[in-house]
Amino acid sequence: VWVCRCHCRVLLSRTAGRLRARRGLATGPETHFGFQTVTEEERREKIYRVFESVAKKYDVMNDSMTLGIHRVWKDILMHKMNPSPGTLLLDVAGGTGDIAFRFINYVCSVRERQLQRKLKHHQNLSWQEIFESYQKDKFNSLGDSQVVVCDINREMLKVGKQKAQHLGYCEGLSWVLGNAEELPFDNDKFDVYTIAFGIRNVTRIDLALQEAYRVLKPGGRFLCLEFSHVSNPLLSRLYDLYSFQVIPVLGEVIAGDWKSYQYLVESIRRFPPQEELKAMIEDAGFFKVDYENLNFGVVAIHSGFKL
Repeated sequence: VWVCRCHCRVLLSRTAGRLRARRGLATGPETHFGFQTVTEEERREKIYRVFESVAKKYDVMNDSMTLGIHRVWKDILMHKMNPSPGTLLLDVAGGTGDIAFRFINYVCSVRERQLQRKLKHHQNLSWQEIFESYQKDKFNSLGDSQVVVCDINREMLKVGKQKAQHLGYCEGLSWVLGNAEELPFDNDKFDVYTIAFGIRNVTRIDLALQEAYRVLKPGGRFLCLEFSHVSNPLLSRLYDLYSFQVIPVLGEVIAGDWKSYQYLVESIRRFPPQEELKAMIEDAGFFKVDYENLNFGVVAIHSGFKL
């Protein structure tokens, strides 16, 4: 009888353990890391380690994986944003500064054109007056525009700050350590929120979208550039072949890190398709939500407004 009771207790314990694991009571809510099933906390730790590992080679790998096309995608994002002087931008998961630097260049270009138009309308100005006007506007080339780069990873921010210093970006630029799911900013603060190739790495996309909505001003715009799902069946098969057979090899050769780039490829396949992400953005409260496929859906730009 004693043996039978012990055996029953062992069976009950094992069954309860399996039930707890299935319900997420023992290990926490389950999610995925690439094709692996992990807890949310494990995913956050793994993704942090991925970007800590690849930070120094991140830009080189982007050029290698996309043959430099990522630069065109980011330029298209900036033209879609079309920021004017005075815009306050929050760029989330933007550690290496690609979007921030483009934003500064774009606004400075707009300011320069505005100044030239202004001077053309005043043909009777003396040389001294023209010189003084240029000098005055030179010290306010961004027209009070600012960009705040927010990233959860210290190493990515470190690389971004080093790039900014090397390239001479300092005015209107700040760097903040923060989590997209719990942003360290007040409500109704920013005119534009961007996240480029970052939302795929957020554990709770719904929370990140809610936070984006919260920190935007009424009338503010949400813009997301992300790898997406290719619609053409033939191109999709070729893309899969390239993704799984070439990208991890590039990761090993260039960054010495096969696993991180294997995760990258898997994470793209697990990411919601365009219509599903659009619905999630609408669920967060955004209006006029739409998306534009680039390169047949290899990437997509999703856009929405807080009204």
